[in-house]
Amino acid sequence: MRLARWWVGAGVTLLAVGALANGESAGGEKTGGDTTVFATGRNAFSFPAANLSDPERTRFVIGNSFFKRNWVQAPASTKARDGLGPHFIARSCAGCHVQDGRGAPPDFTKGLSDPPVALLFRLSVPGTDAVGGPLPDPVYGDQFQNFAVRGVKPEGQVALRYHPVEGRFADGTRYTLQRPTYKFSQLHYGPMARGAMVSPRVAPQVIGVGLLEAIPDAEILRNVRDQAAAGGAVRGVANRVFDVPSQQMLIGRFGWKANVATLRHQTASAFIGDIGITSSVFNEETCTQRQKDCRAAPRGAEGAGPEIDEKTLDDVIFYQATVAPPARRDIADAQVRAGQALFAKAQCATCHRPSYTTASEMFPPLTPRGTSPALFGQTIHPYTDLLLHDVGEGLADHRPDFLATGRQWRTPPLWGIGLIPAVNGHQRLLHDGRARGVLEAVLWHDGEARESRDAVIRFSAAEREALVKFVESL
Repeated sequence: MRLARWWVGAGVTLLAVGALANGESAGGEKTGGDTTVFATGRNAFSFPAANLSDPERTRFVIGNSFFKRNWVQAPASTKARDGLGPHFIARSCAGCHVQDGRGAPPDFTKGLSDPPVALLFRLSVPGTDAVGGPLPDPVYGDQFQNFAVRGVKPEGQVALRYHPVEGRFADGTRYTLQRPTYKFSQLHYGPMARGAMVSPRVAPQVIGVGLLEAIPDAEILRNVRDQAAAGGAVRGVANRVFDVPSQQMLIGRFGWKANVATLRHQTASAFIGDIGITSSVFNEETCTQRQKDCRAAPRGAEGAGPEIDEKTLDDVIFYQATVAPPARRDIADAQVRAGQALFAKAQCATCHRPSYTTASEMFPPLTPRGTSPALFGQTIHPYTDLLLHDVGEGLADHRPDFLATGRQWRTPPLWGIGLIPAVNGHQRLLHDGRARGVLEAVLWHDGEARESRDAVIRFSAAEREALVKFVESL
């Protein structure tokens, strides 16, 4: 057995060396080109792009302060930060994106009703709105909010339970996955609408999002063509969504369903949906007709305008756009190189496309207020195609979102994934955080990704370990 395992390891290593010699190494340590920072530890996701100018660094710090600090209920003496709620799930952007990192489901060991903060729930009913997006639940809107300011009832509570899903690898090793189920209770405005659809979404890490926005549309559409031309099971779809700031239908690239096209839309949407802060983009509270106490609550900014002013919103967008991806680690390690070859062998790179070059100039619909020339013309390695894929019934939420079906999810970027434990103290992956690490995330893949998953199931224990080590080096 030892001799056979040694030969497997040797063969994998030689395959990795061959791949590296053929230029498939995905560019070395600099995941974000010149924006890359060499950082590990608790603050690895919180540094500005390495190539920002001094004035831009000052702006980064200003945006960071509004990203991290709590908003307060109106009326308050702090006029620049009042207007929290009336309903909300967090008091700040950093309440979900702790240390600019990834959220996690509630810790059920603290009680099955431990309130979800970094895990939100999208809501809709069958049908589409005027621009082709989901129809909000008429009672609870498009997002469930389990906190409220004084004098307003929270929408309700959510309880989480996990159910075991047993399986085994080809070598006989057993594994157990966790399938989550959710129960809504204490619904203070009555039951949800008949046929209401619910989709859990964990807050992703913030790193590199400005670089993802700078990827040309043509490259995303190229991924669609290349996958269709290959003739296999993998056939990604570009979502097309309505971008409120530009009032256009654009290619979606953010969110677990690629249901948002721009950082400006994403940021303003999070302010109103997660914190209850109005802006020039979304200038009305999300209170529904049934929620009379919510509609009567005091507004921030003395009720005279949006609760976050235009300059502050722009600074927060700029901050997010210029948070740097950290450099890769251990790229010369033999096991990492072996894992890279196995990643290619299992065809994981078909969806997790390693590399792009960002646009070389200002790219619409952005303005200079929300981005930096430091992001232009960079060779980056995010490991995503930004497309929607049917990954099977096991991960389905059965909730359409523009062109996304109830079984489709956007391929998430993999950069920084190995630093999540250091930054956030966990490694909960996938859209709802059900996977407790890279290997479990792979095992949940099905549908278009079934062949890749089955290839990993056939790997030896040493090969599985190498694959995980490679992904965690990104």
